[in-house]
Amino acid sequence: MPAKHRLGNLDLAILSDGLFYLDAGATFGLVPRVMWEPLAGELDGRHRLSLALNCLLLRSQGKLILIETGVGDKAGGWRKQASPLADGTLLTDLARLGVEPEAIDVVVNTHLHADHCGWNTRLEGDEAVPTFPNAEYFIIEGEWKAALAPNERTRATYLEDNLLPLERHNRLHLVDGEHRLTDEVTIVPAPGHSAGHANIVLSSGGETGVYSGDIAQVAVQLERTAWVSSFDILPLVTMETKKAMVDKAIAENSLLIGCHLPFPGLGRMTRNAQGQRKWQAVAASEG
Repeated sequence: MPAKHRLGNLDLAILSDGLFYLDAGATFGLVPRVMWEPLAGELDGRHRLSLALNCLLLRSQGKLILIETGVGDKAGGWRKQASPLADGTLLTDLARLGVEPEAIDVVVNTHLHADHCGWNTRLEGDEAVPTFPNAEYFIIEGEWKAALAPNERTRATYLEDNLLPLERHNRLHLVDGEHRLTDEVTIVPAPGHSAGHANIVLSSGGETGVYSGDIAQVAVQLERTAWVSSFDILPLVTMETKKAMVDKAIAENSLLIGCHLPFPGLGRMTRNAQGQRKWQAVAASEG
């Protein structure tokens, strides 16, 4: 079931596209196994973490905005690396809220890896079409260009069926740098995981929040600057982006919403008596 949370004057709904299974060693990158294993929790028989696929729905100044779209349902996509459709998806959770895909005004992708944009499109027969036919899809221009010209490392995660139909159906809106969707919702470049990765910053009623995409796949990566995933294209940049985001979140007591953190992925960063950064999970106010 979707979880609901109030941030200032914004009503947030956290939706799940299921679970995503990712190799634990790859997720922790260069961190030795003896250090990460006690913190990783239970792994499956293939040594994989079970990561959430948390998407965010909110209404701001008359716009119904969906942030991130999970892995989707296409046979050629990444659903094969995720929980089965029968266990529930983003569309299932939208239906539980009474929201039809046609009602979405704006879709935002923090980046275009296949576990973040899979429901951008769906198949009608043999053709991939936008799942949210009336929405404008907002993406950082540099990320779009990188996705359309992948290299040997990135081509497995940038899938054309998740992307090209947006352009063909005139649903694509590319942005260059920081871009305000409303007075309460802003796309902010946050490079590292990819050069064109973005955070979505929320500001309403004196409160702030950050949907942080793939800045961290597990909470300990927010606490420990040098713990960076092997999937990050620019790991040293990730470290600087992460430090700045976490320090600002502590200073502003911001709500963080993590795509891959255990559902609903809500929490705040604090410092302990020794000055170390610590993640504190926050329960949703509903659900």
